[in-house]
Amino acid sequence: MKHLSHLSSDNPAQDVSQARSDGKLHLLLAASGSVATIKIPNIIQGLSRHPNLSIRLVLTSSAAQFLQGQAAEQPSLEDIRSYPNVDAIYTDESEWVQPWTRGAPILHIELRKCKSTSSVIAPLSANTLAKMVHGMTDSLLSSIILAWDTDGGVDGKKKKILVATAMNTAMFRNPVTQRNLQLLNEIMGGPGGWVEELQAISKGLACGDVGQGAMATWQTIVAAIEEKLGLTAGESKDAE
Repeated sequence: MKHLSHLSSDNPAQDVSQARSDGKLHLLLAASGSVATIKIPNIIQGLSRHPNLSIRLVLTSSAAQFLQGQAAEQPSLEDIRSYPNVDAIYTDESEWVQPWTRGAPILHIELRKCKSTSSVIAPLSANTLAKMVHGMTDSLLSSIILAWDTDGGVDGKKKKILVATAMNTAMFRNPVTQRNLQLLNEIMGGPGGWVEELQAISKGLACGDVGQGAMATWQTIVAAIEEKLGLTAGESKDAE
């Protein structure tokens, strides 16, 4: 996949650091490798009515493959970069736009620190779910997740991650996935947790299978984001 640094700053980590004082509400929106990634454009466009919103989009390498301009519902990342409120797009390559030197900001840490009033992973694939609950980091997104300040003890403010799970029905039914979902909701979620799941729904899937595993509708996800941000149609409350 080609280098996408032109979709954000030449120094992405510094760009994120400086954005904390821009006076906007911030949404850290991420997608992992599921066909449901094609709903990312709908989610962003559904939030376009809020002019004081800043969206930073994080894509795993596999998620980015679904948005290469191959169909009307799959615009290119260059096109998505021009959507209202999209201030930056990051892929795994963005972490290493410039060789790191001591004292320089680190992108996955800066994205964790970013003044995000809401952080959403939609879709959360079975693979990234497994990495998430077992503390594995081999991508920009998984590094952000593991570096998350789960109780506010580091950054001074506890923030939740909203995840919309999405996968093939057989993957969803697999006992390993069911165990991972249990870990997600019992250890990371629940009262006092830092993760909230928008559960997968039952429908016909893009692969032809029918059953549970489809991501919640993009309208449901937009509504959940608006609730987290305290937004109503056509207005944005002042940034915190």
